[in-house]
Amino acid sequence: MNHLSAKGADYLQRARDLGPAIDAAADEIERTRDLPASLFVALREKGLFRLVQPEDYGGAELDPPSLIQLIEEIASHDASVAWCVGQTNICALTAAYLDPAVVKDIFGPDTGILAWGPGPGQAVAVDGGYRVTGNFDFASGSRLASWLGAHVPVIERDGSKRAGPDGKPVSYTMFFPKSSAAIRDTWQTMGLRGTGSDSYSVKDLFVPEAYTMARNGLVKPRVRGELYAFTPSTLYAGSFACIALGIARSVMTSFVTEASGAVPRGGSRSRAESHVMQAHVGWNEARLRAARTFLVTSIAEIWEVARIRGELTQDELVTIRMASTYAIQSARQVVATLYEAAGAMAIFNARPFERRFRDVHTVTQQIQGHPEHFETVGQVLLGRKPDRPLFTF
Repeated sequence: MNHLSAKGADYLQRARDLGPAIDAAADEIERTRDLPASLFVALREKGLFRLVQPEDYGGAELDPPSLIQLIEEIASHDASVAWCVGQTNICALTAAYLDPAVVKDIFGPDTGILAWGPGPGQAVAVDGGYRVTGNFDFASGSRLASWLGAHVPVIERDGSKRAGPDGKPVSYTMFFPKSSAAIRDTWQTMGLRGTGSDSYSVKDLFVPEAYTMARNGLVKPRVRGELYAFTPSTLYAGSFACIALGIARSVMTSFVTEASGAVPRGGSRSRAESHVMQAHVGWNEARLRAARTFLVTSIAEIWEVARIRGELTQDELVTIRMASTYAIQSARQVVATLYEAAGAMAIFNARPFERRFRDVHTVTQQIQGHPEHFETVGQVLLGRKPDRPLFTF
């Protein structure tokens, strides 16, 4: 069972149609640390930056099982492109929570793309809105974006932090044109170089009240739509996990077609004839299929009930966290094993191993891949109060 909706199958085919163009752009993406303008336009014309926006606003409102498999497909060609598509689309999920006039301002133009990243900052409450100051990093896709966001606590006029019903400080997202921020090129990295995940800062920037959104589960969608049972964080988990799986699948395919037939220096048999290599392929194929099945099937099963219920239960959040982190770690293990098995040919830029090795190890360093998530899952399964939330908003 492929767990694709009819709409999902259509959009997946659009992504597949762009596969050759993405492959052809790979060297330029790596060199410039950015997506070529022609590829950006092609992605935009295929509707691949409007995947989760509400249908009421011209978006696809694509179901989660289809979304993550589409991103996996792109990642099998280039992980940086997939990361930009995943990040900016899920940022745009906020369109469901904003006033329609604000949505039109931010996302109305064809080039209306939103990016954001974490960082220290604050928003001071003033008449009509907030004054925002802060420094933010890891803004994947920001070079493609026309708007930026910032997740910050709100400081009331009396100097206290705004709190939610539970008395804990709440975070707000502030939306502002990219032209209002100072951008710093800080993205010199081991992998995922093409994501252009730059840093940005604002100082005493006025943001109107309408261009803000409460987080921490304090805001509800303004539009009807089954998709919005999922939150940005839960979609990030599945999407970034599928990027890791797409990288691992491309490495497996390349190993079978290229490395397995080579004869190691000093050897008399090809790698394909080696019992050790045969076992490597068998074990890693099983590991990759198991991780993918766990993730995609879990998301599909959760989607079928959550779309009706309108929200995710704690058990479902545990499953998403467990399946996504397991997929990322399993993909890393597959890539590392096959990279080693490929021998010296794996180190050359012209071969399909070296960049994907760097990319998947960069994915694992992002918060969705942290092994510490298994501790949180274990705490919940053992009936303990977890040290950290399974997901933020």
